[in-house]
Amino acid sequence: MSDGAAPVRIAAIIPVGTAEGAKTRLGETLDAEERHELVDGFLARTVETALAVARFADVLVVSPDRGLLARATGLGARTLRQRSRGLRAGLADARTDVVAGGATAVVVLPIDLPFVSVEAVDAVIDALVAPETDAGPTVVLVTDRHGTGTNALGLRPPEAIDFAFGAGSRAAHRDRAAAAGARFVEVDGPLTVDLDTPEDLVYVESLGSERLGVG
Repeated sequence: MSDGAAPVRIAAIIPVGTAEGAKTRLGETLDAEERHELVDGFLARTVETALAVARFADVLVVSPDRGLLARATGLGARTLRQRSRGLRAGLADARTDVVAGGATAVVVLPIDLPFVSVEAVDAVIDALVAPETDAGPTVVLVTDRHGTGTNALGLRPPEAIDFAFGAGSRAAHRDRAAAAGARFVEVDGPLTVDLDTPEDLVYVESLGSERLGVG
């Protein structure tokens, strides 16, 4: 940030689906109760981490699930009931909410990142608020370990690009950044590990089963 510039007000957006539909791709490995326990534990870890990040001025959980929203409220986060359908629509609703509250940057932080930490999130924020970002919009992305998805996304300003989460989102976000003339930065580190498939489950367990909070 350049001398005399207004401080950046960063909001964390944490999107969560429904407890019933969460992690259905793990259905052959975990039963419904275990998947629910997994989601609850990941939600708590992600919210608690975000609240511990000093540079987050706002932490908003967006979900259509009343129970998960109540859990997030109990943890200390603000919440937004999603009435639209789909991840992108929910993120757009959340972005509108935090911008109305004065956010000048956002970090999207899904809950399925077993190695989320204050230090890992700070690395994303460092790239988002680097001095060179004063020259124009910035998009910061953490890809998945396969190099195709998006595990975390930082936008400054919040409307720098439209969200493109889904298959091939790494390339889609990069292309949207280029089209918008935005500075595009990729950050490596522990946030590249997510948990979405049985193969991911095996991989995470090999790195540290205590990160799962199941069983």
